[in-house]
Formats: sequence, C-alpha cells, structure tokens
Amino acid sequence: MASKKPAKKIKEAATKVVDALTEKIPGAPGSKPPELAEPTTPQGPPVPKPEHGTPETRTPTGAVTGVEPTANAQQGEFLTTSQGTRLRDTDHSLKAGPRGPTLLQDHHFREKMTHFDHERIPERVVHARGAGAHGTFVGYGGADGVTKAGFLAKGKQTPVFVRFSTVLGSRGSADTVRDTRGFATKFYTDEGTWDLVGNNMPVFFIQDAIKFPDIIHAGKPHPDREIPQAQSAHDSFWDFVSLHTEAQHHTIWNMSDRGIPRSYRTMEGFGVHTFRLVNDAGATVLAKFHWKPKLGVHSLDWEEAQMLAGMDPDFHRRDLYDAIEAGAYPEWELGIQVFPDTAEETFDGIDLLDPTKMVPEELAPVQLVGKMVLDRTPTNYFAETEQVAFHLGHLPPGIDVTNDPLLQGRLFSYVDTQLTRLGGPNFSQIPINRPHAPVNDLLRDGFHQQAVHGGAAAYRPNSLDGGNPFPAGDAENAFTDLPVVVAEAPKIRANPASFDDHFSQVRMFWLSMTPVEQEHIIRSYTFELAKCYEQTIKERQLRSLANIDPVLCAEVASGLGLPAPEPAVPLADVTPSPALSQLGKTWPGDGRTVGIVVDPDGDLDGVAEVRQAVLAAGMTPLVIAPHGGEVGGLTVQRTFAAGRSVEFDALLLAGAPVPAPDARATPAAAQGVDPRVLLMVEECWRHAKAIGAWGTGVSVLEQAKVTDTPGVVEGKAGADTFTAVQRLMAAHRVWERFTTVAR
Repeated sequence: MASKKPAKKIKEAATKVVDALTEKIPGAPGSKPPELAEPTTPQGPPVPKPEHGTPETRTPTGAVTGVEPTANAQQGEFLTTSQGTRLRDTDHSLKAGPRGPTLLQDHHFREKMTHFDHERIPERVVHARGAGAHGTFVGYGGADGVTKAGFLAKGKQTPVFVRFSTVLGSRGSADTVRDTRGFATKFYTDEGTWDLVGNNMPVFFIQDAIKFPDIIHAGKPHPDREIPQAQSAHDSFWDFVSLHTEAQHHTIWNMSDRGIPRSYRTMEGFGVHTFRLVNDAGATVLAKFHWKPKLGVHSLDWEEAQMLAGMDPDFHRRDLYDAIEAGAYPEWELGIQVFPDTAEETFDGIDLLDPTKMVPEELAPVQLVGKMVLDRTPTNYFAETEQVAFHLGHLPPGIDVTNDPLLQGRLFSYVDTQLTRLGGPNFSQIPINRPHAPVNDLLRDGFHQQAVHGGAAAYRPNSLDGGNPFPAGDAENAFTDLPVVVAEAPKIRANPASFDDHFSQVRMFWLSMTPVEQEHIIRSYTFELAKCYEQTIKERQLRSLANIDPVLCAEVASGLGLPAPEPAVPLADVTPSPALSQLGKTWPGDGRTVGIVVDPDGDLDGVAEVRQAVLAAGMTPLVIAPHGGEVGGLTVQRTFAAGRSVEFDALLLAGAPVPAPDARATPAAAQGVDPRVLLMVEECWRHAKAIGAWGTGVSVLEQAKVTDTPGVVEGKAGADTFTAVQRLMAAHRVWERFTTVAR
C-alpha cells in the first residue's frame, strides 16, 4: 500500500499552484467569495464578474452616451423604493399591531408585491429555452465583390449578441433533448441592425410558412396532458411528419447526432433560407449563410444526453458560460455559398427557394467571410437573453430577402410576436435591442416609449421641422428594395413542381453518414417511434423510411417488431456529401473537461503536473475524490457522490480508491474499487470517450475489464498518459470501439 501522505516535493508543488488552479475552475456565482457572517457594513453594488458583458449604453435612438454599461445596473449602498426613497425594512409588512391585519396603506408592500406578480412575460412559443452571449464579429473582406454590406469589410469589427436555444421545450425544459437548436445572431452594424436568425440544421420541416403553426402544434406536448415535454418522441409529431413527407429531410437531421449537440460551441449554424446579395455596382447573387465552429461539429452520445437531462438539465448553457469564463472563447467563421441570380432561382437542379433542400458543399463551396468570437456572458438573463428580439426583416444595405415562402411568412410573424411578448411596438428601445446606428423613424408613442422626441412634425414631407428627416440615397448607402421582376401568374395556393421531391436529399444525407452515424440514426428512429402509441403511425413512418433506404427501414422495422414495407417510389440515385458527416477529422480541445480520479490514501505523484498540463491545453481539470475539500493539497471539484461521467470529455485514473463510507457496495465488492468510480469508467467506455490510467489507476481498468480496448491508455506517468489521451480527444470519440449493423 502506498504511503497515506504524498511525497513532500509533490505537496510543495501542489501548494504553489493550487490557488491559481482553483481560480481557473469556472462556475463561481459571484465576483468575489462571500464571507461566512452576514455583511453589515454598507457597501455599493457588486462589481461585474470579469466575463460579464452588457448592452452598449446607447440612447433609445441609437446615440452613443459615453456612459459606462454599469450605469444601467442598481445604484447606491441602500435599499430603496423604485422611486429612490430609502427604506428601513423590507422583511415586515405594515400591520395594525404585531398580530393585526396588514394595512392597505403599506405602499412598499404593494409596490414590491405588484412588481413581483408581473415579473414574468409570455415565454416564446418556440425557442423558449435559450442561452445568450456577447461577442465581436470581424470581417475578412472576402465578400466585397458580392455585397456592399459594410460589416463584412476586411478588419471591420461589429458587436454581436447570439442566442442559442431549443425549439420545442418550455423555459424549464432540459438542454440536452433531441431537438433542433436555434442559432440567432444580432449584428449591431453601423448601417443598421442585421439579424441572422438560423438553426443548427440547414433545412426545415415545411416549405410554406402557413404550415408553421401545424408543425409546432404537432411537435409540442399533447394538449391534454402537456407531455412529453421538449421532445418529438410522441404520436402527434410522427403523425404529422409521416403524413407530410416534405418534413422527412429535417426529420432525418433531427434523428442524426445533430439533434443532440455536445455543446453550443460545437454546433454549426445555418441561415436556412436563400438570400439575395447586392454589391456596390448593383449586381446581385443568391446566397446561403453558414456558421462553422472552430472546434468542429460534435455531438453527445444518446445515453449521455438522457443522463444529462436528469443530472444537469442546464448542461449546454453551463458549458457555454464556463468556457467563456475560463477564456476558451467560442469561435465560428461565417461562410457563404454563392449562386448565380437566375430567373429560375435554382442551382444544379436544386430549387433555392425550397427550405427543405440544401446545396451540398461539394457543389458550392462555403467561402469564409468573417469570424465571430463570443467573450462575454450576459449580466442579466432577463434583460438580455429573454428580451432580445430577432426579426428577419432587420436587414442592412447589401442583403435582401427572396421569395422563399417560409421566409416570406417569417417576415410577418416575428414582429407580430414581439408585440405580445415585449408589450408593444417599442421593443427596439430595450437596451439589448437598441441599434448602433442613428434612428429617426417618425414612429411615435405606444407602450414603453423611452425616447423623448422633439420637433413638431412626425410626418413627411414637412416644413415645420425644416424637412427633417430626409430620405437617403445611394450616396448615403440607403437600403434598396431590389426591383426583382415578379413573373405574371394567377393567384393560387400551390407550390412549384420542384417542391414535390421529398426523398432524394434525405437519401443523400443517409448515404453521407459513416456506419457509426447511420447506427445512431437507426437507434433514434427506433426509440422515437417506439414511444408512439398508435401502431398505424409507426407503419406509416416506415413507408417513408422505405423511400429513403432499405437498410434504414429494415433495421428500424426490426426494432419495432414490424415488417419492412417496400418503397413506393424509386430510390433516388444521389451522390453522397462527405461534408455532412461529423466524423473523420481532428479538432482543438479548447474548453473541454478532463476528470481526474484520485485516491487520498494512494500515490498522488503526477496529479499536480497533469492538472497544469490540462490547463495549458486550454481544458478544465476536475479532481474527483471520495470527499470534498482538499486531497494532498489539491482542491477537489467533484466527489464520487456528486460527479458523473457525463460531465467529462475524458477520464484519467491516478489511483484506485476503495469504497468510501457513503458507497453502496456489495460485500463482495467492498475490498475492490469504489463502485461509483467503476461506473464512471464503464460509462466513459460505453460513450466512446478516451480513458487513461497510470500507477495504481491501471488496476481500475482491469477491474472494469476495459484494458486493451481502443481508446484506453495505460501510461507510466501522469503527463505522458494525458498526452496520449489528448491526441484521442482531438477526434472527440473513439468510435472504433464498436461494431455497427449499418453497412
């Protein structure tokens, strides 16, 4: 048995670095540690945490105030009413004697309770659960030839606010459900605000916005029981998509690993629609927008996603904010696919106005035109993330819309939504929504008007205000509604014939996946359809799968215990798009988390060195021990009771701790390794994560029976073990551990 105390030199080294290491572990709730006793000496409001950002202090009409952002925070040392009157007490209502009734004249109670009763605003019908962050976008200059949008000029810096979200769940639902994710970016350009309101999938369920209420009603919980929450594994969703086969392309994306991203930081974003760009010469092209994460596209294992929904339903927002706090700033590059602006509005046979279709990158490469870095978290969730209002009609000069019928409907719906959610037409004056360009809009009054408009003439033309405001022209870079020719045609409720192909791109997506990814799609369909009560809905969806691929259909049918139907249409002859696969490349490990299991009674040699190596790699090390506090001078971040494998991207074993007093171990296991450590190892192995061990930690691998399997490293020293594990983490998972039924 190793010494119960670590070697003196190890303890000294650990003591020197423990403070710095502890400070770099993200998640502290306040800007400084609290004192044990309740503070009694008056002091001002707390300073913001280093990673906090707030909306730039602009007036309601877009002027720079020069005031520090903290001017919008609470002020002064003392408790006051909303009108600034200082208060002696906020713990007791005003009563007629100590045991008497509360008096109606208690103005403080009335103000406090009335405000509390009205704290909540209607949550978003979709995308209710979100997380936001501030950052900066820098243009590369590569788009100069196709658009005159000034924020894309080389070196031009533009503030941004991004809101990530799920679609179906309520604000209180979990982050890691299988769902589409919103990826909405507000660019505060000096030519007017641009909102790129996209998703993490390039296609959508429907082709026409008039069906948006239908797909959302179908995806939401059943109206009688309000279950299931935040997922599509129920009858009404599959009833709709099996009858409405244009939804099959988006559905297979949802059933793929894209439906359960590892992190917002490892998620692609897509503008979904085709937009029209115009350059300084007036020439136009059609374009699609893409966000490419610098960390690559990675996803959770399905079992991990389910475990996290219970253990840490805030996993994605915590990951985003912890990464920013730790300095591992999330980065994406903005790219565009450019197409000729022809009368047909098609490219290589693909209808560019059909939002259920995408253009493979192999046919139209994504040209990178700028980079976005998110480096500040919101100071206040409600004021920023909840009140931010996006709209596809917020367009700068150089970017315009097309006749995509889904896009056309969204141009109406988004403004209409804000009127209800944010209490009136002046939502653009909320600090997070204020433009960074001068505003002179002739709009007046209404709920929550914060501007104080001068002049006598809120109309044009006028002479009372000297003609102000004046129309802008080309010299002033005014927005131009492009004079696109609309073909003469009868009014008709119909789609073009090119919208009728519902399966060729779905088959392309399936054939573009690796066998591992295909296996996951099969399991996803099987799981979701097994949750349906009605047998006919399962059978109907299998008919759609038969039109996509016979292997996919047969495997899902087998899992459901149903016969596989024959395809009703010829299988499309398509070329796979390798760009659609998440696998096959390596990526940086910035912001990932490495768990380090230690044994307080074992040899701690190398642990401090490994922690430093993990930090130097831009990752977060979490020491896991039987109890909290310190072990050998190292701060413990997780205990066996409070930690779980899903928190870690890789696991290192520095020891083989025996069952702790709070472990529920069988008598036969009482002399072995703590069962919770074995569970961590087994789960990490099952979820295809890299595992490393050295010293006595190797015996844990033996007891878990995972030695000599892919992605499991047995090292002689901690630093060497982590180096090998780090190389494995670059691919995110070690999928070669498993065989697949697909291909």
